[in-house]
Amino acid sequence: MLGYLSFLLYNLNMRKLVSVSEMKAIEKASDAAGHSYAKMRRKAGESLASIIAAHSHSVGKSILGLIGPGNNGGDALVALRLLAKGGWKASALIVGKRAKEDKLLGQAQKAGVRILASRKALEMAVARSGVVLDGLLGTGIRLPLKEPYSAVLAQVEAVIASRPKPPLVVAVDCPSGMDCESGQLAPQTLKTDLTITMAAVKRGMLTLPAFEYLGRLEVGDIGLPQVLAEWAAIRRLAIDEDLARSALPSRPLDAHKGTFGTALIAAGSQRFPGAVLLAGESAYRSGTGLVTLAAPKGLQTALAAGLPEATWLPLPQEYGSISASAAELVSQNLDRATAMLLGPGFGQDAGPGKFLLQLLEAPLPPLVVDADGLKLLAGIEDWQRRLPEGSVLTPHPGEMAILTGLTIEKIQARRIEYAEEYAQAWKQIVVLKGAFTVVAAPDGRTGVLPLVSPALARAGTGDVLAGLITGLRAQGVAGFDAACAAVWLHGQAGLRAAARLGGTAGVLAGDLISEIPALIAK
Repeated sequence: MLGYLSFLLYNLNMRKLVSVSEMKAIEKASDAAGHSYAKMRRKAGESLASIIAAHSHSVGKSILGLIGPGNNGGDALVALRLLAKGGWKASALIVGKRAKEDKLLGQAQKAGVRILASRKALEMAVARSGVVLDGLLGTGIRLPLKEPYSAVLAQVEAVIASRPKPPLVVAVDCPSGMDCESGQLAPQTLKTDLTITMAAVKRGMLTLPAFEYLGRLEVGDIGLPQVLAEWAAIRRLAIDEDLARSALPSRPLDAHKGTFGTALIAAGSQRFPGAVLLAGESAYRSGTGLVTLAAPKGLQTALAAGLPEATWLPLPQEYGSISASAAELVSQNLDRATAMLLGPGFGQDAGPGKFLLQLLEAPLPPLVVDADGLKLLAGIEDWQRRLPEGSVLTPHPGEMAILTGLTIEKIQARRIEYAEEYAQAWKQIVVLKGAFTVVAAPDGRTGVLPLVSPALARAGTGDVLAGLITGLRAQGVAGFDAACAAVWLHGQAGLRAAARLGGTAGVLAGDLISEIPALIAK
C-alpha cells in the first residue's frame, strides 16, 4: 500500500478547502475575536505533536526540526518542546532570523531541545533522526526559493537519499517550497510522508504535481471559534471519509426492499451493452432495494443472467438503440421509482435523443444524467429548464465542454470555478469528473475529492459512479450528499482494487464494484 499513500486522504476531521488569502483572513478574524495568534500557535503545536506521535511508531522517538522565521517555525518549536517533555530526543536547526527574544525558542531549549550550531551538524542529525519536521516556510511563500532555504532543503534531501532506512518526513502546514495557491513547486521541495495542514486544506495542494508531495494529509486543529463568520462563510469542502459516512442512510432491522427505494436505470445500446450491468450492479451495491433496468429489448436475453437480482423493462429499439417510442413506456413505469439514471451507453443515434426529449415532458423522480445522456441534452433547447431542479449531472471535461461551449483546456484550468458557475446557472448539481473531481451544488456548496489515480482511467468506471449516485438518491439521500459520498466511495474502490491486483493497469470497472460493500461496511 505504500505506493498509494500520496493518493489517500485520512482523518480529515476539519475538511474545509480554502485559498491562502481566505486562511489569512480567518486567522486575522480569530485573533480579533479573542482567539489570538499565540493561542492558535499553541493549539497548532499540540496538534502537531499528537499527530506525529501517533504516526512514528516504526521510526522511534527522535526528531529533527527545520525551523524557519515564520509561524510554521513557531508551530514546530511548540511541537518539539512538547515531544521533548514526553521523552523524545529532539533537535532543531534555526534557518533565517527569528526574534532576538524568541520565547518559543527559549521554552524549547529549556525542555531539552538541542539547537544545532552548524550545517555540518545538520547532516549528522538528519542521518540519525527518526522524524524530520519541515517547519522552514509556510503557505505565503513566493517562488523561486532563496538562500539559505533552498540550500538547506537540498542538503537534507541528499542525506535522506543516502540513508538505507529513510526517516518519516513531516511537513508543518505544507512542504516548504510549495505555493499553496497555485500548486507550483520549487525544485528543492521535499516529498513528505505526512503533511499536517492547519485548520483547512489549502487549494493549491489539490493540484498536480503538488498533491504528490503531500504524502498522507491530515488537518491539524488551531482552535478556531466555530461561530467565526469568516470561517462559517467557507462553503468549499475536501470530500473525505467522514463526509461520505454522514451521507449514508441507516439500515433499520425491520426494513424491507421498499425501505431502500427503487432505482430505474435507462441505459445501454447494442454497441454499449455493458453500461447497463455496471450501473445496475453499482446501484444495488449502494444499498438500493430494487433496481429496474430499462434497456433496448434485445439486450435482456444476453444480459439478464449477469444481474439476476434486477427487474427489466424491455424498451422498443431501432438500430440497436432505444427508440423514441420508448418514452411513453418508461413514463408509465415511473410510479415506483425513487430515482432515475439516464444516459450510460445510449449512443448518439437519433432514437435516444428523441426518447430523451419526450421523456423530459413527464414528471420525473430525482434524476442523474450521465455520459451520452449529457451529450444528447446539449442538443435540446432549454434543456436546463426541462430537468427537475437539483438533478445530478456527471460530465467528464469533454462532456462539460459540449454542455457549456467552452474548450476542455479552459475548463481544466478553472475546474472548481466552472463547476460552481454552471451548477448555479443551471440549478443542477454538477459532478465534474477527473483528477480532483468537483461536486458543485446550486446553493453554493462545493466538494473537491483529494484523490488522483490511474486506476479510475478505464472505460465503464463512469457508469459505476453514476449507478452509485443513483442508488443513494433512490434511498432518499439528498443530491449533493449522494454525489459527494458516491465520489468518495468510487475513488477509494479504485485504490483498493489497485492494491488488491498489484497495480493500476489491470483494474477494470467491475473490480470497483466488488470493493463497494466493504467500504460501505466501514
